[in-house]
Amino acid sequence: MIYLDNHATTRLDPRVLDAMLPWLTDRYGNAGSVTHELGLESRAAVDAARDTFAAAIGAVAREIVFTSGATESANLAILGTAARRGEEARGHVVTLVTEHHAVLDPIEHLERRGTAVTRLPVEPQRGPGVPGRVAPEAVAAALRPDTFLVSVLFANNEIGTLQDMAAIAEVVHAHGAALHVDCAQALGRTPVDVDALGADLASFSAHKFHGPKGTGALYVRRRGRAVRVEPLVFGGGQERGMRSGTLDVPGIVGLAEAARLARAGLGDEVPRMRRLRDRLWTALVAAVPTVALNGPPLDRDGADGVPIRLVNNLNVRVAGVDGQSLLASLSADGVALSSGSACSAEHPRPSHVLTALGLDADDVRACLRFGLSRFTTEAEIDTAVDRVAAAVSRLRAM
Repeated sequence: MIYLDNHATTRLDPRVLDAMLPWLTDRYGNAGSVTHELGLESRAAVDAARDTFAAAIGAVAREIVFTSGATESANLAILGTAARRGEEARGHVVTLVTEHHAVLDPIEHLERRGTAVTRLPVEPQRGPGVPGRVAPEAVAAALRPDTFLVSVLFANNEIGTLQDMAAIAEVVHAHGAALHVDCAQALGRTPVDVDALGADLASFSAHKFHGPKGTGALYVRRRGRAVRVEPLVFGGGQERGMRSGTLDVPGIVGLAEAARLARAGLGDEVPRMRRLRDRLWTALVAAVPTVALNGPPLDRDGADGVPIRLVNNLNVRVAGVDGQSLLASLSADGVALSSGSACSAEHPRPSHVLTALGLDADDVRACLRFGLSRFTTEAEIDTAVDRVAAAVSRLRAM
């Protein structure tokens, strides 16, 4: 199988597995059991992992809350911030129409309970701006006196758009609101520093950067403009009361090691994945007539020299071909791809991200998403292009 669905999940790095194994076998103590050696060594492992993960994102240890993944982290950030205001303080929240459902759904929940919500449009595919981006001026214009939270996806999981978070943070903080940044897709693919991003809250999932599934983290700023969230899960008071439950020591150790590797390898992996992604696009253009790009251009960098699109992301549409039929054919041929977010597969519907770019229903149905990783090779790229071209030819002939 040629696996090119790395926005959905990534392969566990063998180095991460090695770090986790002792905590899955011999060192099995509960980190909350501080009356004996097994528990104490697990607690020490969690403390060390908190330090390591914090360093990987430019934070400090006391700002890290371990969770089950970015979905729980985003829910805690959004619902916990709202709950902190009290039952009567409904207020106003701003987000983007292209957010992941881990953000859109809890915000919709708040809306049903009386919170006002503004969902900002993004730049269209066929426009003068960067497709998928929101202008900081648009965020500023949406802010109201009662706006208490703005939530923005840093790196889009379908089209790879990277938002100008520093500029957005500037207008949000000038207004006095808090900023939640969904960083699920970013770590290991672009620089992630919570201070540089201006994040007050940031959510992460280990399995997006070669760590284990079921483990994640929420960054909660405690320095300077400190923020507070109310817990959603109650019980033993773990994670300073913000997330009760027995700590997943192997998962937390794996999360930290995966984050450390992601940051350490950034200088090598970003240019390598960009070259592979560009090779993929060039070959597709040559092999598949009428293929078109969704999302930002591949060759454009921001003023800081950082690409404006995730270097491992390619989203294309193939005119005249049904995307689901193409995916099924490619799966039979041993190529793993998707048409969008894996989280939306439980309730299939047209991609809200591609629709927000202004694509019509036929275009949306004809899209494929490629996601590369540190394990993707040139040979896999070349073989995948051959198989995509062959599958398109078969379907068009039918």
